Amino acid sequence: MATYDRFSTTFRKLSRKLLRTNTAAAVPACRAERADAMKDPLLQTRRLELRRFTEADIPELVRLIGAREVAANTLRIPHPYTADDAREFLDGHRARPDFAFAIVLRIQRRLIGGIGLHPETQHQRAELGYWVGVPYWGKGYATEAAQAVVRYGFDQLGLNRIFASHFRQNPASGKVLKKLGMRHEGRMRQHVLKWGEFMDIELYSILREEVAGRK
Repeated sequence: MATYDRFSTTFRKLSRKLLRTNTAAAVPACRAERADAMKDPLLQTRRLELRRFTEADIPELVRLIGAREVAANTLRIPHPYTADDAREFLDGHRARPDFAFAIVLRIQRRLIGGIGLHPETQHQRAELGYWVGVPYWGKGYATEAAQAVVRYGFDQLGLNRIFASHFRQNPASGKVLKKLGMRHEGRMRQHVLKWGEFMDIELYSILREEVAGRK
């Protein structure tokens, strides 16, 4: 999972008061069904639907994001994670500018994770972050969801740059980011103190022009 400084910070703050095809040399097109792309986006891919979180998601959200393995690979998602955390996430989520999506299996209608963008509009950039529940690891869902969100960021939000990061000891997330076509920009040594240990962060990014050049 991408550590996503702001996304995971948002998850904690919102909680307390809310990638594996070949190269993304081409982030595949997704279908955006929405009344307003900035207001209530709904993204669909071959296997997934990305939508807003709802109250009905709370039990499964707590079960999935409450796994220690998920918290260990994200920056500030608390462990344990409670139903109160989830309710406060939903309350805060409605008031925040972040584009946070529930990742849902289209056919089974089952919540399997979360993904989002934290935009900085003055610089036309956003940070990408995501997590997937442990039972759904290794199936390419993170890549598929992230491809759709990256496309949404460039096509609908008008972003110029999307970046993401992951803990050094979580190379699987780096593989997802590379499949999106992101470039490795470097390592921030001992950048984060996580559960009493200083962690290195790997930083990646992709630019609008790089995606446009591959179409």
